[in-house]
Amino acid sequence: MIWRLIIRNIVRNRKNSLIIFLLIALITAVFFIGNSVMGQANAGLKKTYIESLTADVVIQKNSDMSMNLFGANSPVIDNYVAIPTLPAYNHIAEILASEKSIENYTTLVSGQVALKMPDINDVNEGVLICGIDPANYFDCFPGIIIEEGRFLESGEYGGMITADRAARVEGETGIRPSIGTPLLFSSAGITSFSIREVPLVGIYRYENPGQFMNEIVIADPQTVRVLMAVQVASAPVGEEDQIIWDPLTGFDSAGIEEYTGEDLSPEELLNFPSEESNNYRSDAELSGGDWNFILLRLKQGTPPGLFIKTLNKKLAPYNVYAAGWRTAAGTSAIMLLIIQSFFNIGGFLVSIAGIIVVVNILLISVFRRTREIGTLRAIGASDKQIRFLIMGENCIIAFLAGITGVLAGGAFLRTVNAMNITISNKLIESLLGGGALHIGFMPVTAAVSFCIAIALGAAASVYPVETAVRIEPVIAVGQG
Repeated sequence: MIWRLIIRNIVRNRKNSLIIFLLIALITAVFFIGNSVMGQANAGLKKTYIESLTADVVIQKNSDMSMNLFGANSPVIDNYVAIPTLPAYNHIAEILASEKSIENYTTLVSGQVALKMPDINDVNEGVLICGIDPANYFDCFPGIIIEEGRFLESGEYGGMITADRAARVEGETGIRPSIGTPLLFSSAGITSFSIREVPLVGIYRYENPGQFMNEIVIADPQTVRVLMAVQVASAPVGEEDQIIWDPLTGFDSAGIEEYTGEDLSPEELLNFPSEESNNYRSDAELSGGDWNFILLRLKQGTPPGLFIKTLNKKLAPYNVYAAGWRTAAGTSAIMLLIIQSFFNIGGFLVSIAGIIVVVNILLISVFRRTREIGTLRAIGASDKQIRFLIMGENCIIAFLAGITGVLAGGAFLRTVNAMNITISNKLIESLLGGGALHIGFMPVTAAVSFCIAIALGAAASVYPVETAVRIEPVIAVGQG
């Protein structure tokens, strides 16, 4: 009988029911569409960075501030923050060797330097530089694809630039960088200036470049260590490879106080290392202390959050910690998470406003049905049955509105996808994972949106239900 009353009341009060239905359906559709877009962006950004730059997990030294692969995540005014090097590298490597969840890992030393191309006079720009271990770096990142030349090899000095940079240089100067073109890097400290020249060995592209990834230059680790004044912990390269031209002292700040060999001109120093010294000991033979980061690729199905939590317990004695890909990626990935949080906070506030509107509508409905509710209580209806009657009406409306909102949101996304909208903005393209706008259907987002609709209906029913329960039968009948 009570179910017949519920259906009858929904139909009889169809105007109020329709308003509640449309309001909840609209909130559900907006939440579903917004979080589908955000979810697509997050998934695209995650795939971009994990497969091309950050891997799943990054290990770095404990610091007072959060660090990404190229500096501080927080803006620092009037203060350059050097990326700290990893201590106790060998001990960390032993721990990683025992972790069965790790598929592969590689090491990185990085920073920000200036790039010139002496053969192309107009090129002078700031770059993000990655000093890598070629033995395993490219195995960790299948998103790096060679366009011209080859990948950097272990034991050689050299650099690689992106195809985007090569095209930009060609467009600005009319000269395209070719394999073998000298790359002249320089970096300045408070009291020193370091410069290093290596040949271009390859031009590459990222399968799906992120916001700043086309600005990255890949180089051998020893070149980057010298530029970033990173002291090699052990098994150093030959002394001659530490001599870098300084316009003030004739040498860099690597600690060389005196040079007793044949005097070299600045031009000869710029061409260091020579062909005869173009190889140095493999980084696998070094005992550590000369890397900024260790990047880990996890086996498929490994929960990154749980893995990081477990690994950090083992790393705690060595003054290092593991973090997720978002920390290593930097502000673009963090900002996306913040934007999604603000969107959901806004959605929550809109939901509160919607609940208030629904509560008012239900209260009016309850007051109009005072005699009916009083009669039901007079013939023996319990408080539980009255609650079920009012709550059931609103939950059925919310149930239908939730389904409608998800279906409407899905139809909107399908319509947008069918339009094949081309994306011209590089950042948006990297977020959504391609040059055409395509937002996939996410079952989890649909389920959460539907549950929110039900929650809205239930929450809006609480106060009207309690108001209905407090109606006294005698007074209700008398008012009728």
